[in-house]
Amino acid sequence: MNTFSFASRHIGPRENDLQEMLKTVGVDSMEQLIYETLPDDIRLKKDLELAPAMSEHEYLSHNIALAAKNKVFRTYIGLGYHQSILPAVIQRNILENPGWYTAYTPYQAEIAQGRLEALLNFQTVIADLTGMELANASLLDEATAAAEAMSLLFELRDRDQKKKEVNKFFVSEEVLPQTIDVLKTRAIPLNIELVIGDHEAFEFSNDFFGAFLQYPGKLGHVFDYSGFVAKAKENNIKTAVAADLLALVKLRAPGEFGVDVVVGTSQRFGIPLGYGGPHAAYFATREEFKRSIPGRIIGVTKDTDGNFALRMALQTREQHIKRDRATSNICTAQVLLAVMAGMYAVYHGPKGLKFIATRVHNLAVTAAENIEKLGFSQLNSSYFDTILIKADAKKIREIAERNEVNFYYPSTDAVAISLNEATNLDDVNTIISIFSEAAGKDFVKALKLSETTHIPGSVERKTEFLKNDVFNSYHSETDMMRYIKKLERKDLSLNHSMISLGSCTMKLNAASEMLPLSYPQWGNIHPFVPLDQAEGYQIVLKRLEKQLTEITGFSATSLQPNSGAQGEYAGLMVIRAYHESRGDSHRNICLIPSSAHGTNPASAVMAGMKVVVTKSTETGNIDVEDLREKAIKYKDNLAALMVTYPSTHGVFESAITEIIKITHDNGGQVYMDGANMNAQVGLTSPGVIGADVCHLNLHKTFAIPHGGGGPGVGPICVAEQLVPFLPGNPVIPTGGDTAITAISAAPWGSALVCLISYGYITMLGSEGLKKSTEYAILNANYVKARIDEHYKTLYSGERGRAAHEMIVDCRPFKAKGIEVTDIAKRLIDYGFHAPTVSFPVAGTLMIEPTESESKTELDRFCDAMISIRKEINEVTAEEPNNVLKNSPHTLAMLTTDEWNFPYTREKAAFPLEYLSENKFWPSIRRVDEAFGDRNLICTCAPIEEYMEE
Repeated sequence: MNTFSFASRHIGPRENDLQEMLKTVGVDSMEQLIYETLPDDIRLKKDLELAPAMSEHEYLSHNIALAAKNKVFRTYIGLGYHQSILPAVIQRNILENPGWYTAYTPYQAEIAQGRLEALLNFQTVIADLTGMELANASLLDEATAAAEAMSLLFELRDRDQKKKEVNKFFVSEEVLPQTIDVLKTRAIPLNIELVIGDHEAFEFSNDFFGAFLQYPGKLGHVFDYSGFVAKAKENNIKTAVAADLLALVKLRAPGEFGVDVVVGTSQRFGIPLGYGGPHAAYFATREEFKRSIPGRIIGVTKDTDGNFALRMALQTREQHIKRDRATSNICTAQVLLAVMAGMYAVYHGPKGLKFIATRVHNLAVTAAENIEKLGFSQLNSSYFDTILIKADAKKIREIAERNEVNFYYPSTDAVAISLNEATNLDDVNTIISIFSEAAGKDFVKALKLSETTHIPGSVERKTEFLKNDVFNSYHSETDMMRYIKKLERKDLSLNHSMISLGSCTMKLNAASEMLPLSYPQWGNIHPFVPLDQAEGYQIVLKRLEKQLTEITGFSATSLQPNSGAQGEYAGLMVIRAYHESRGDSHRNICLIPSSAHGTNPASAVMAGMKVVVTKSTETGNIDVEDLREKAIKYKDNLAALMVTYPSTHGVFESAITEIIKITHDNGGQVYMDGANMNAQVGLTSPGVIGADVCHLNLHKTFAIPHGGGGPGVGPICVAEQLVPFLPGNPVIPTGGDTAITAISAAPWGSALVCLISYGYITMLGSEGLKKSTEYAILNANYVKARIDEHYKTLYSGERGRAAHEMIVDCRPFKAKGIEVTDIAKRLIDYGFHAPTVSFPVAGTLMIEPTESESKTELDRFCDAMISIRKEINEVTAEEPNNVLKNSPHTLAMLTTDEWNFPYTREKAAFPLEYLSENKFWPSIRRVDEAFGDRNLICTCAPIEEYMEE
């Protein structure tokens, strides 16, 4: 074996497994399998033009050299990004731990109680500090959370406002510039008129449905918004506030002065800057708006035995269920980062957070007092961590950068300085010395921190927070380490077994790809530093863009969208801008096949398009004649077709080129959903197939870990005619020549985790990428062949092959009283996470094994599925007390004195021999979803407060 080959470590099956697997599938060679799977007319005619693959050792040396090109200055730019300190116990046990970062979104609550508890902690932190009743489990970043707030308030207009088409939304000029840019993007398709101005001079009128404020303001001043909010209420205007989470430790909670929504970022709670992300945003609101809140909510419920349990609440709000009726397309959140931020609060507790926030404020006051002694004016009368100095910005900047210090320069005569948790007294003295040199005066060293406060009583926090035991119990590293481990043990992740989720591509997240995330040269770069300080990042990001452009067969790439759903939205907004540039602003019809990925319709609606659904044939393919009929019918207004390829049914449809031609002939652009790109890379490409834009899920095909539901990255790759419209940024220029306004806050989105995909592509190279795709297809067809006698596969290609995933029909088992959910829960007893349940077809399982799984693991999974099929044969609809209906079985069940089940304990817990060596025990029995939704509790609270007797 070539030990320098990363592909040999990434791809699961061994060379000596290949012939047996091919024989089981019924082909003589890998080439024959690929020929029988992909239409020949869309095959690549030549290999991808990528640099030769590096070994893992070579790549890590290469990465270290690139990291050294970044200049890590002391940075006080602020604007929503601040250096923070990630406690080592959280870095080592969560960020660097595959037990946390390889987990899937917690749809299967019984094997996700650890993550769910960590997210409940996060929601409690947000609800307590904002003073709101309800918080979700994170969003993508502060700017997109602000856009979601605007959309929510627009949706919540009363009947009279909707009748009068009230569409004005006031945005304070104190709001962060990147947030305003994202608000502009989101407002366009919704026909919302943004009015940006001075909130202190705002004239309240019934022309407005909402208003948005920043707390503290972008340059640090802390405003008392209570009067503004009261007047807004009098005029039937709802209000949203973007609030600094660390500042809320010292400042009055926005909920106390009556706002309707509070958003922000939790980045200050121990999350690296990472050149802009990933960072978990937060969204808090009133309980009365729970049906409209975007994103996921973790709620309390009970299990079959009445024990405390957690699960994702109110899932009927979600975009994949509501589809074109959804008010948001939010899919990926930032779960891993939310978990880390919540753990930061657990580790420090309320007393620790007060110490940190007070110290940051004292640092700012000390800097201000000493700079004022030099003759400069400090302009903020009330502030938390950011001071605004009247000074010659050019002169200060020259001295500061010579001393490796970054400030923010909002104008030629102003300098803003945002202090942070990582700042110390020596840093403050460096800042003072810079102003001393500028003033031509002797430097006088500050010897201690000032204890004077510049937070007036009207905005000072007087309420307590985080009084729950969890925030007051784990303050030693030993206790914290054990608490994290206790939660980790409740969750099934990729470090335990295969997660064969269709459309989700849960592949290996290699350690060599992950290691650089902990390097300070990558973690401590502010997204708005001058480009020459981020040379390493610029090289990586440009190379990654070039790699993805080559892989997709397009002309250019934007890395800005920080989730797959954001990528969908970005692609459609670029198409929209293209049509407008040609005078075709009336083009607003989006054709979407009924089999489309769940977020597609919601994204189209968000982009201001009208969804027209096209039919599928009985074999699961797009009904070409129906699509042709509708394309012709709407040809004057056709904007786009959204198509997933291979289809969500797991098939390479041979008519894809005809489908694309029909769309183009009738004036539309083709958006290709990249959810299934893992079956294309190196074999075909969206560009070769004929599409115009696609998004890529870097957290699927390109190895960024799911992290329990995020981080995600959803870059868009576009054909030549769409390049000018790629999204820009108001602070750091990026994007096309006529760029649309920003899609997310940072210029290059979640830049830190882009290192993972760069490593993945760089170590695999052209040959390794192609081989990965081939083995993804082989593994899927091997599973299909092994279980074919026991389960019916709903759809297959013209030659009987699956792509990289398949849909298994479980509906016939209803005759025996067995639902697809029962099979999903029984798989837990066998040590497996269920495949995707009831998507895209109700009553089915969608299985995608990925290329990273070995033949041994595939066989183990197939053995489990076959064993479950035999168990189904043994049960009857008349007797629901059976091993499937009672699954999953917990250790507590197996060790009680009483056993009131008509099967043995061994059958319940150890149905196959391999389980005796490596048994995963679910911590709870099946959750009661309905009870949780009827009794919605989304923060830490004693179970006794709501459990029924």
